[in-house]
Amino acid sequence: MERLVELQNLLQHQFSQEKYIQKALTHSSAHHDSGGLDYERLEFLGDRVVNLIIADLLFHNFLDEKEGPLAKRHTALVRTETLAEMARDLSLGDFVILSDAERKAGGAENDNILADIMEAVTAAIYLDAGYDIAKKFIEKSLANRLHDMIEPPRDPKTTLQEWSQAQNLGLPVYDIIGQSGPDHAPEFTVQVSLEGYTPQSASSTSKKRAEKDAAQKMLDYISQ
Repeated sequence: MERLVELQNLLQHQFSQEKYIQKALTHSSAHHDSGGLDYERLEFLGDRVVNLIIADLLFHNFLDEKEGPLAKRHTALVRTETLAEMARDLSLGDFVILSDAERKAGGAENDNILADIMEAVTAAIYLDAGYDIAKKFIEKSLANRLHDMIEPPRDPKTTLQEWSQAQNLGLPVYDIIGQSGPDHAPEFTVQVSLEGYTPQSASSTSKKRAEKDAAQKMLDYISQ
């Protein structure tokens, strides 16, 4: 109970239905019978709620921008790494319920788990108090990130493709070179190859995210 009070103070939200936040913090490795409303279901809902809230915030804060630049900002703000940073700011890793094995493996600091927990907690707040309160939670959690991007970020895959074509190197080639993890939460390793350069690889629970991260690694490698 003491820990729950501490967490609610950090979230700045007192739950009228504590079952939501308790289940939002329960990782599948420590899954118990949850009456049909568990971490994964909450994360599924939270993903959609977070995407809508951030789209809403961008739409009303960048009035002169068209769809393309807004989409780039949105992609940067809902990416796994950004959500994991927001979760760390709230110390959610200290509260997540994991199996002993998962915790020893560093699950409380894993970007994918922290991002999922951030989405699940958002869903818990949304179910407990509604959209407006969830929106305030995300807006506060974003801190300065919403306005820190003076210009919309460029997608690393697009940047790499444009650079490689300008150098007459052809198109970058992306290949899935590995897959691990359980069926319900697979992790993909993607390698990007470019003529004349050492292939670079990255892993993520999303193939598209892994491709983007591999492209960014290639861009960093090229710039060295």
